[in-house]
Amino acid sequence: MPKIQSVSVCVARIPLDNVTSFATRTVSARDYCLVKVRSTQGVEGIGFCYAGSTAGNIAKVAVEELLAPKLIGQESLRVEGLWQDMYSESLLQGRAGSVMRGISILDTALWDLNARSAKLPLHLYLGAAVTDTVPAYASGGYYLAGKTPKMLAQEMATYVKAGFKAVKMKVGKLSPKEEEVRIRAAREAVGPDIHLMLDANNAWSDVPTALTYMKRYEPYDPYWIEEPFGPDEIDLHARLAELTPIVVATGEIAYGRWYHKELLDKRGAEIIQTDACVCGGITEWKRIAALAAGYGVTVCPHWFHDVHAPLVAATPNARYVEFFPDDQVLNFRRLVDHQLKVKNGDLVLHQAPGLGFNFDEKAVRKYALNKAKPWTTVK
Repeated sequence: MPKIQSVSVCVARIPLDNVTSFATRTVSARDYCLVKVRSTQGVEGIGFCYAGSTAGNIAKVAVEELLAPKLIGQESLRVEGLWQDMYSESLLQGRAGSVMRGISILDTALWDLNARSAKLPLHLYLGAAVTDTVPAYASGGYYLAGKTPKMLAQEMATYVKAGFKAVKMKVGKLSPKEEEVRIRAAREAVGPDIHLMLDANNAWSDVPTALTYMKRYEPYDPYWIEEPFGPDEIDLHARLAELTPIVVATGEIAYGRWYHKELLDKRGAEIIQTDACVCGGITEWKRIAALAAGYGVTVCPHWFHDVHAPLVAATPNARYVEFFPDDQVLNFRRLVDHQLKVKNGDLVLHQAPGLGFNFDEKAVRKYALNKAKPWTTVK
């Protein structure tokens, strides 16, 4: 049975081509924490996460000093036990944020390693519901300097022309009147039959303000309003869900099944956007998705289509994968050697073993924070 021989970790920082704004923040670069877990049989699995726009080394330290030592010498197939070992070890350092992202990427790497060892694509190794393609929505509509509602509409129309049946845009940064102009332009551009998702990125801090915006949005039939409040404000999500016909979606920064259980118990969301690279890895993501199924709640995971496509393929209550048609915002794709293909708005699943791609080592060296020694290895 394969045992874990080493864990290597790296932080890469990739500048955005254009400074990009959300409702509550502006981003100019992305830090990604990368791991490689190698077995005694010479097979390597990979994991990765967004580690923030600065201070990505916090996640690296969590992997290198806290979590990786719990894996060395252990059987790689003991995934559930290793997850619990890492989670128990993190008690004093915090079971959210960068530490939980460290658990997430190591757990993802274990699943990738084991699927590669079995010579199966990850979606088949997980027990697929579908084996060829999964539905995706085109994610964009960001605030850029000089970007007009007309330009936003053209962007959304381009996604529909490419075959996507669902598109997403950012909201919440401007006044209700200005936002309505943007949403109207987007809806007119995509037509009435396309799912139009709205992402507020924690724009509001109280229900009355959120409702002022919802009244402007409702005539344009949004498919959901995403992250109207901060992730800790479960009660506000639940209250808003009672007062607007727009479906509330959230969960992209949520961690662990316990948080999700409270969110589901309080009906704070009818769509959860749990991110396997944030919540605790594939192991925890699967638990959360199964929990959501018991509430009749749909899962549409956030970001990283590269890891979420096989998870959606293996999860009956998952509907969409978030897909970024370019590398302007999710520029992680510059770090990998093989991209998912799109066919009529669906993502074509990799058929190679595991996740189906590897890190592009030349790109990793280019963007690594430590260019002299990109990878640190724990043995």
